[in-house]
Amino acid sequence: MDFHANHKLGLPQRHALCLAIADGMTLKAAAAAFSVAPATAHRWWHRFRVASLEERRSLSCLRDRSSRPQRSPRRLSAAEEQPILRARRETGLGPGRLAGIVRRARSTIWKVLRRHGLSRRPRGERQSYRRYEWSRPGALLHLDVKRLARFEVAGHRATGSRHEKDRNRGVGYDFLHCVVDDNSRLAYVELHPREDQETNARTLERAIAWFDELGLPPPEAVMTDNHMIYRRSRRFAGVIAAVGARHIRTPSYTPRWNGKVERFIQTLQNEWAYAHRWENSRQRARALSSFLRYYNRRRPHSSLGDRPPVSRVHNVRGQDS
Repeated sequence: MDFHANHKLGLPQRHALCLAIADGMTLKAAAAAFSVAPATAHRWWHRFRVASLEERRSLSCLRDRSSRPQRSPRRLSAAEEQPILRARRETGLGPGRLAGIVRRARSTIWKVLRRHGLSRRPRGERQSYRRYEWSRPGALLHLDVKRLARFEVAGHRATGSRHEKDRNRGVGYDFLHCVVDDNSRLAYVELHPREDQETNARTLERAIAWFDELGLPPPEAVMTDNHMIYRRSRRFAGVIAAVGARHIRTPSYTPRWNGKVERFIQTLQNEWAYAHRWENSRQRARALSSFLRYYNRRRPHSSLGDRPPVSRVHNVRGQDS
């Protein structure tokens, strides 16, 4: 049979304990003889004493009982569970993200999803990794670019129909230039029609100025991949040298080194770019700034204890003046 993880006695020992008490041994003496607490001896003796003859014969009265409570007066009603289930179906987000949307505790949301069979499936074994985090906000900046297709009308991803695909042919691409702080996960993003040396360098300049406005000191290092525009751009190298930082390039085929900005780009795709039906890419672009404000100041971040990134910037300019 299944026992609780910290059980002390098996069925024969529990039965022997009850028989010893029935023969006249005190609860305290029986507990000492079987190396259990007096409260444990009292529990098994009380269950044995009030059990029927059949329950005593089969020892069913001495089996472990479920720890599940018989009543759950604080459990959410079906009507209160519906906003959680609807948000899960519409967004596909986990309990940590849904907590900021439906204003419920993360543990409560997890229980509701599990109860209705909507919790996430177990993931396969991950590749070996080692987490790292620089000690202060602003010390290390992660930089990467993501290409998104432009469109004049909603495509098959939103409508399920390919009838309008010719109208979106040859429209071009938007490039998301993303800068993420390693410690706080604060994100700075600019949307441009191109990816070149000058655009990347100017974006980094403005990102450093933005972090400076928040009260963060200049970065000590900037991490990028091995793209040509980072390796051979004098303009980009000059921006890094001007603030006294060093350029860290990730080894080949190891995007997990720059994983914080890679994960942020995935969040941008799931919660902004592909989360809604946009009538055209211009409407999508206009919504970027509001999403960034939500991400930096309100959205719970699992690696930060479900607090927003700005919570780690303790000296935001103007708060202590």
